[in-house]
Amino acid sequence: MAAAASLDGAAALPVIWSILPDARLVGGAVRDLLAGRITADFDLATAVPPQAILDRLRERGIKVVPTGLAHGTVTAVVKGRPYEITTLRRDVETDGRHAVVAWTDDWREDAARRDFTINAMSFGRDGVLWDYFGGENDLRAGKVRFVGTARQRIEEDGLRILRFFRFQARYGTGVPDPEAVEAIANTTARLSILSAERVWSELRRLLDVPDPIDAVRLMQRLGVLDAVLPGADVGRLAGLLKLAAPTDPLLRLAALARGPSARVAERFRLSTADAQKLDALRSGRCPVPGLDDDALRRLLADEAADRLVERSWLTQIDSPVTANEWDILRHRLRMMLRPVFPLSGRDAVKIGLVPGPMVGAILRDVGDWWRAGGCLADRAACLAQLARVAAERSGN
Repeated sequence: MAAAASLDGAAALPVIWSILPDARLVGGAVRDLLAGRITADFDLATAVPPQAILDRLRERGIKVVPTGLAHGTVTAVVKGRPYEITTLRRDVETDGRHAVVAWTDDWREDAARRDFTINAMSFGRDGVLWDYFGGENDLRAGKVRFVGTARQRIEEDGLRILRFFRFQARYGTGVPDPEAVEAIANTTARLSILSAERVWSELRRLLDVPDPIDAVRLMQRLGVLDAVLPGADVGRLAGLLKLAAPTDPLLRLAALARGPSARVAERFRLSTADAQKLDALRSGRCPVPGLDDDALRRLLADEAADRLVERSWLTQIDSPVTANEWDILRHRLRMMLRPVFPLSGRDAVKIGLVPGPMVGAILRDVGDWWRAGGCLADRAACLAQLARVAAERSGN
């Protein structure tokens, strides 16, 4: 196949195949190669048991990490690149999120436990495509279809509900698979047992798709969106997408979510960095077209241009000002040097002020004076103003 030729880009694969000749590329790598998309991850499967995989790789001097040995997965590091290698599995028992597995040597049985047909294909070392459930045709048709019965796949793992929308947004075209839609509509209760972190992981990937709006609207229609993010404002997200704003999941979440940022962060158990960014996007001052340079410098003195530019997209959604004017504003922000207040507490002490609350109060006064002047006063001018304010405070 033409897609098989593109495997040449993964120079380390022949090393693994020389050790595990029966191994096949599986999952996303196969799907994206067939779709002509760049793929960063090359996962493999083999009928060889996990411990034997470890032993064989180590015997050949390959660094290997038992990343998920209980589930049959090890990670080989070849030429500085990680490759996940998993023993073929079959489900013994599922609880709606996790599965108890056993090893198998049946490739079709392993493929049958995957979520969608487009993810159930595999490539052998000879470039032959193994496609047990019509995944290649579905990929060409833009159809995201569950392997086997949609309802059963969801009951095995409720996270597949959210995964459906992510793959539909990235690979689906036309009308979504009716069986999948019906199954999801009848199983939304499965979402309640998912961890907040896993929900956000899937939602984040969905919001990272170039245009997720149709999938998000389908989520809303089926009751899925309200289950994971009550009161979401899909219209505001659509407005942001129309602006051709950067593809940033947190920026899109800031538009989609309603209510206090802290509550949204808690719902998804966002990392500290993500929670802080979400709050910063939805609060604070925002530049608007028409501000003069002094006003922009005052904003830049408190926040970096990148953050002000990010926030500007959210303000633009409801703005009557033309897109061109917003683009000019963002260009001005990026071109301006960020002003830095040139004084510190050490300067106050040097002119004889005693360290303490008074120093902070005086520096704030001088800082306010500096900002009022458009953040243009240099160090010498600020030192002179510091002396004046200090004298006024001391009554001299």
